Amino acid sequence: MTYTFQNPPEATLKTYLSQAKTIAVVGLSDRPETAAYGVAKFLQAMDYQIIPVNPKLAGQTVLGQEVYACLQDVPLPIDIVDVFRRKEALPQVARDFIETDAKVFWAQLGLQSQEAEELLRASGRQDIVMNRCLKIDYRNIILNQD
Repeated sequence: MTYTFQNPPEATLKTYLSQAKTIAVVGLSDRPETAAYGVAKFLQAMDYQIIPVNPKLAGQTVLGQEVYACLQDVPLPIDIVDVFRRKEALPQVARDFIETDAKVFWAQLGLQSQEAEELLRASGRQDIVMNRCLKIDYRNIILNQD
């Protein structure tokens, strides 16, 4: 049987998007052609504070923001962790997430992991979104609201 993750209802996604101020983007690179860069740049333009997380670029800047090696190094409260890593990396990102006070674990379109979900839920974390794009959801839920 194939694993299928059940995302929260759209009203919950709307709450996440409207209450968030700071989004850590795990896997953000300095290459403008990547999906992570495009989404982060869009979110920045929508007034979110973007925090790049990428061990290969730690100490550098991307989109004008300092890059951190891991979530645990980020010195600010994180509202959403937006994950742009291969699905095999999701359990490790979930473990890192659990060690922070970040509120919402959000794996981008095409990414879901039963192991990551089980780790998060076992630690008491229930605010989980997988296989959804923050940029698309922001456009559909926030910008197209009546």
